[in-house]
Amino acid sequence: MVIKSAQLETVCGITSKLPENERPEVAFAGKSNVGKSSLINGLLNRKSLARTSSQPGKTQTINFYNINDVMYLVDLPGYGYAKVSEETKAKWGKMIENYLHSSKQLKAVFLLIDIRHEPSANDRDMYEWIVYQGYEPIIIATKLDKIKRSQVQKQMKILREGLKLVPGTKIIPFSAETKQGRDEIWEIIDSFVMEE
Repeated sequence: MVIKSAQLETVCGITSKLPENERPEVAFAGKSNVGKSSLINGLLNRKSLARTSSQPGKTQTINFYNINDVMYLVDLPGYGYAKVSEETKAKWGKMIENYLHSSKQLKAVFLLIDIRHEPSANDRDMYEWIVYQGYEPIIIATKLDKIKRSQVQKQMKILREGLKLVPGTKIIPFSAETKQGRDEIWEIIDSFVMEE
């Protein structure tokens, strides 16, 4: 997809009502510091449309980015961030659950996992939960530029086994630095959007 326009259109907090969009939506979930904002900026060729921060837990809302007036990229709040109260975490969880349940336009969920580490309990829970909601998550293995090329296959295997991925699940290694993986992610998004 050629990005002609991209803007943050709707921001939903814990108490907001979700928008009833007419266009297809593709959502991104992931741990607080996994590089979700960097991925979204990389996909959209923007420096800072999604705010990146060295302090995890920045995205505390569901953010809807309108792309070319044909679709939405939906940024879900990061999970597993330690400095937030259990009560707030529970509210974020509810908010994400509510969105996955009630969006009529959600076509795909991408789950971002840091390629350098074994998946955490939170990562596994999120993966199982997305599957339970009836979606087949596509895994984006972020921070690819932080490991040697010779380690990629080994780390992908660790992700596959650590998450107990359903056979056939796609894993796309992605680097915000080099943009490796960007075209592949867009191909998948396009395939969902074109179905419309």
